[in-house]
Amino acid sequence: MVPLGTPAPVFELASDEGLVHTTHSLMGEHGLLVMFLCNHCPFVVHLADELGRIGADYHDRGIGIVGINSNDSDSYPDDAPERMPAFAASHGITFPYLFDPTQSVAQSFHAVCTPDFFLYDTKCTLVYRGQLDDSRPGEPAAVNGADLRRAMDALCQGLPVDAQQTPSMGCSIKWKAASSCGK
Repeated sequence: MVPLGTPAPVFELASDEGLVHTTHSLMGEHGLLVMFLCNHCPFVVHLADELGRIGADYHDRGIGIVGINSNDSDSYPDDAPERMPAFAASHGITFPYLFDPTQSVAQSFHAVCTPDFFLYDTKCTLVYRGQLDDSRPGEPAAVNGADLRRAMDALCQGLPVDAQQTPSMGCSIKWKAASSCGK
């Protein structure tokens, strides 16, 4: 896991409407939540409705939120950028859900799975990089976002975020194959 205190990578990605979003333009009054998501991962699908609720609940609380899809959409067409708006709409996701075509943003964050959560304070310092909650696909635990919500609430209240964090669990990011040149 990326160590707490790590600075937020600077990124720039365009939305399907052509709006350019950056680390700094997305920053809220209290911080920024960056989530690596995709459309097909069973773990993301399992919690997608809760992500929509989190977006709605924290929209006016001063935490900027963005979802980023870095999967190789050539090999995984369900994750193609043209399918992202319908996925977002079906789960009530209203925060920007952006496509990372070169996968450089995921690499800069050291993201490894979908979902993967990174919460930064206003100094762009990582304060949380754990799981959404204890729920898992096919298990009885309810999806409630408890772990991530606890961290976001602390950030909104100006309190320290508990450093005891459980890593996120999900599908590995679907990386593009390296070229035959070794690049």
